[in-house]
Amino acid sequence: MKKKIALILILLVAVVVITSGLYTVRENEYACVVRFSKIISTTSEAGLHFKVPFVDSVKYFSKATKLYDIPPSEVLTSDKQNMTVDCYILWQISDPLRFYQTLGNDTVAEQRLDALTYNALKNAMGTLAQKDIINMEDGANRNTIYNGIATSVDALAQTYGINVVDVKIKQFDLPESNLNAVFSRMISERNQMAEKFTADGNYESSIIRNDVDKQVNIIVSNAKAEAAKLEAEGEAEYMRMLAEAYDSQDKKDFYEFTLALDALKQSLTGSEKTIILDGDSALAKLLSGTE
Repeated sequence: MKKKIALILILLVAVVVITSGLYTVRENEYACVVRFSKIISTTSEAGLHFKVPFVDSVKYFSKATKLYDIPPSEVLTSDKQNMTVDCYILWQISDPLRFYQTLGNDTVAEQRLDALTYNALKNAMGTLAQKDIINMEDGANRNTIYNGIATSVDALAQTYGINVVDVKIKQFDLPESNLNAVFSRMISERNQMAEKFTADGNYESSIIRNDVDKQVNIIVSNAKAEAAKLEAEGEAEYMRMLAEAYDSQDKKDFYEFTLALDALKQSLTGSEKTIILDGDSALAKLLSGTE
């Protein structure tokens, strides 16, 4: 009976020892074996692993890319203008041993990344004027600035076993005291551009208008000259046709008589039907029957 109890106890101890000597590693994490506060081995291979029971402990670090939203901070541009920068950083642990030795945990890592990123931002913004940052150009042109900041932070973060994937600036803000000055400058620039466009448009308009007026005057002048020419030709043709039609004295007298009748007819269009004729006129003699 005592042998059975002893055997059972031995088996239980063996199970506990073996169990405490086993640990598992997931695919998305590093595992560091710690012995007396010192890492003696690291692994990123997923599966079941062994350690010294009751002596070694396991410290796990995630391989995943982490996002740290850095609190907004103020930087100074090359033209001595304050700007508030709001950004975030994407980072991951690349060397768990160095990470554990230098930082130990994510909280301390984020504090260090905060300082590194702020210094990189301060240095980068210190080489740029405010107008180079706030302008109407394509935002993609500023990617060079962002890439330079990310590269700078990554180079420094390697010391802590960290790989910086990217640094993105969410927003550039102006301190309240600078907003009005910047807005006034932008409005002034836009007004100058508008005045230039207006002046250019008026100049082009005057050129077009003068050219049109010139063309109109030429067309009207040519039309009047052509009309006068046609009218003169018509008058000449009319006189020629009259001369041919009334080529004898009798025809001429008849033509003059018809003209006199037309004149008489026009004078009798009103309510007054009385006319006064010279007694020597051909029409008076004709009407009175003395001729």
